[in-house]
Amino acid sequence: MSSERARLTALYGGLLTLAGALLMGLVYVLVSEGVYSSVLTAVVPAARLDAASGPALPTSDWAQTTVVQPGRYAVAQKVSTAAGDAALSQLLTVSALSLAVYAALSVGLAWWMAGRVLRPVGVITARARRLSGSNLHERIALKAPPGELKELADTFDGMLDRIEQLVAARQRFAANAAHELRTPLAVQRAAAEIGLADDPPPEKVAWIREKLIDTAAGSEQLIEGLLLLAVSDEGLRRREPVDLGATTTTVTEALAAEAAERDVTVDVAARPVGVEGDPVLLDHLVHNLVANAVRHNHPGGAVRVRVGPGGLEVANTGPVVAPETVPLLFEPFRRARARRHAPGEGAGLGLSIVASVARAHGGEATATANPGGGLTARVTLPTCA
Repeated sequence: MSSERARLTALYGGLLTLAGALLMGLVYVLVSEGVYSSVLTAVVPAARLDAASGPALPTSDWAQTTVVQPGRYAVAQKVSTAAGDAALSQLLTVSALSLAVYAALSVGLAWWMAGRVLRPVGVITARARRLSGSNLHERIALKAPPGELKELADTFDGMLDRIEQLVAARQRFAANAAHELRTPLAVQRAAAEIGLADDPPPEKVAWIREKLIDTAAGSEQLIEGLLLLAVSDEGLRRREPVDLGATTTTVTEALAAEAAERDVTVDVAARPVGVEGDPVLLDHLVHNLVANAVRHNHPGGAVRVRVGPGGLEVANTGPVVAPETVPLLFEPFRRARARRHAPGEGAGLGLSIVASVARAHGGEATATANPGGGLTARVTLPTCA
């Protein structure tokens, strides 16, 4: 910051000094133009001017009403010239001294002004140097009149808000992922230690085998979801035209058997909509939305799937969801109800993967709670011709 302050000081001080030098130069030129005639007017004795005698005098009101003898006029002219030179010399000396003092004051004032202007930058720099994972809650909160630097400080505070939220979300994600991965491992170990400690009967071995397979399947599903979430967070590696309507139709047909098993009716109306993106990620997006709508439902419930120019909309019946908890469902490992570790329950990554894939495609995922129960999830994506 000191170098920037020195540059601003040189700029401000130079401009002020240049303005002072130009002003004093202009004054010197204007004064020198009339100083000789003014001095001559002051020293020549008053007399009546004879039109035929003496040399011509300066054209002024005084010259038209006075007369001077030739000898006296020459002396007066020499005196006025000497007086004018002395006055101009004195003026030049005073101007030079004044300019030197003015330049010194200008530099001092410029240094002070530059410090005042750059003070918010110093505050931002000092705060940025102190920031770490333990004090991301601190803000600049610059108290200054509206301006560019005030806007910069407010923008920096807004950036810190987003960083704090991102770091907190990542910390929660890591903690939840560790917990979710630790639980099935603990179940597997306990089943192996308890069930296989002695010589177990065949039916117990079969039960343990089934339990270990279910736990391993859940762990595999969790790891696959984590990897998919990480891939979608990185953005798209490839883009190609994808028919969102055809993808939705294919996915809902693949889930028809599960929907029938759960006694859930799925109504699909998918129009052709072109999207530029990754077909695999878009397939996961649609699958997670429709699968969530089917699984978080009740027997005899319904799922409505619509695809149009506005994007994808999936609405379902089911348990009543508090409106204030809906935005939280898009965070990893968040569920509308507490986890019971039941088979096929899922890890709570479905909607977070949907939101991540939508962001990767330049879109947005939102949801609203239905008054009678269930959710209406909407995904808007940029379309292509």
